[in-house]
Amino acid sequence: MTRKKKRATLIIAAMAVLGTALGLVLYALRDNIVFFYGPSEIVAKDLPPGTRVRIGGLVKKGSVVHEGQDVRFDVTDGKHEIAVTYDGALPDLFREGQGVVAEGVLAAGGLDASEVLAKHDERYMPKEVVDALKKSGRWQENADMGSSQ
Repeated sequence: MTRKKKRATLIIAAMAVLGTALGLVLYALRDNIVFFYGPSEIVAKDLPPGTRVRIGGLVKKGSVVHEGQDVRFDVTDGKHEIAVTYDGALPDLFREGQGVVAEGVLAAGGLDASEVLAKHDERYMPKEVVDALKKSGRWQENADMGSSQ
């Protein structure tokens, strides 16, 4: 075997090992990768039920309904809204008209959330929520986004 063939064999073997390692990493992460979407993106993409996602937007005013431990509310970006159901205690800062990020599984009637995050001070808005509101054209600097709903 010539020196050139040995080098080519070594490069091909290294690429095969790296490809296998990358495949194993992606396979291990497949259940842990969760994409962030705004309500308009979810409607536009028509994601199938059972898809695990994070959604962000504003809690629509007048949409929060408590039924025992369950809570239902709508997350909106001003154009579209997604119904969210959550079983558990909401964060102390959860309010209507405020920014929220919910993670869960899409169902036929909306999102079955397993986690709900609320903003932590008056000026903070999660970057993903700001980006989603900017994409929908609803973002206004220093404006109360929930009052227009």
